Amino acid sequence: MPQTAAGSVTPRQAAFLQAHKKRRRMVTFMRVFLLVLFLAVWELCSDFNVIDAFFFSSPSRVVLEFLTLLKEKSLLTHTGITLYETLLSFLLVFLISMICATILWYSTRLSEILEPYLVVLNSLPKSALAPLLIVWLGTGMNTIIVAGISVALFGAIISLYTGFRQVDEEKIRLIYTLGGSRRDSLFKVVLPGSIPIILSTMKVNIGLALVGVIIGEFLAARRGLGYLIIYGSQVFSRVA
Repeated sequence: MPQTAAGSVTPRQAAFLQAHKKRRRMVTFMRVFLLVLFLAVWELCSDFNVIDAFFFSSPSRVVLEFLTLLKEKSLLTHTGITLYETLLSFLLVFLISMICATILWYSTRLSEILEPYLVVLNSLPKSALAPLLIVWLGTGMNTIIVAGISVALFGAIISLYTGFRQVDEEKIRLIYTLGGSRRDSLFKVVLPGSIPIILSTMKVNIGLALVGVIIGEFLAARRGLGYLIIYGSQVFSRVA
């Protein structure tokens, strides 16, 4: 096997890196190509009346309306409000789900009691809760934030708790063998070992929080992207 200086790359490594870069470029190109193809087909179908442009609009009309809203600064205002509500909902989901999952892991008996209820609550259609939230909390930002939390919270608790339980039991036993407590195993084994599941759960939850916020804005807002969507559909916005 040929020897190479420290920091140098062997021909085989160089070929692998080149193939990896080529694959990444191909993936990026195909992503862009599919997006452009979709927009082109949409535009052509709208121009040649394959689809009803009044209901389906077209990319060119969407861009023109986007620029108009941007010039009026209303789009930035609505986007900022929705972004604030989404981030606040996401942060609350993260904190509450981490605390609840930790408590469930810490108390096996409590987890056995509450796990069926969490599954049922997670399976509920969250959009059906929005009218009830309006009755309970009224219209306003609080209702929208609670709607965002309700969509993501129970699934996050279940995912995090499941991830905590899947941590290697041998490492936890080692902590106990060395005289550690359950608290030590939580902070030195369970939480560090669950970082991948925590990150993947949070990536899903940011999207779910946005969905919940938009649902709440559909029904209980006078500002935000959800309100803008409903308003545009009711007055047949110029996009059509």
